[in-house]
Amino acid sequence: MTENEISKIILDCAFKVHTALGPGLLEKVYQECLAFELKKEGLNVEIERPMPLIYEDIKFDCGYRIDLWVERKVVVELKVVEAFNDVHIAQTLTYMRLSESKLGLLLTFYTKSLKNGIKRLIL
Repeated sequence: MTENEISKIILDCAFKVHTALGPGLLEKVYQECLAFELKKEGLNVEIERPMPLIYEDIKFDCGYRIDLWVERKVVVELKVVEAFNDVHIAQTLTYMRLSESKLGLLLTFYTKSLKNGIKRLIL
């Protein structure tokens, strides 16, 4: 399955969760519900996947955690914020580099309509 095929399923599931729950809940709630929906679709989902940073011969376990890593190909970072800022984008891009993922989805569930809370990132 390609990253684009996976991302379509992710977004379909995210819309389903957002429609059912609406905006304004805790990030963890959306994370668990989205992971549940993705698993129902048969996708491999890792929740809060630790991602170490390696610099030359040094391995740092710095506490970096990907919210959802789907099929070990797509990074999904969830937020409950009014708008994305540069730090959210930088964080997602860092997780993509560390995991060697080409595609990342940054989603905020704070919006009235989820279509206004999606940022697709490509390396």
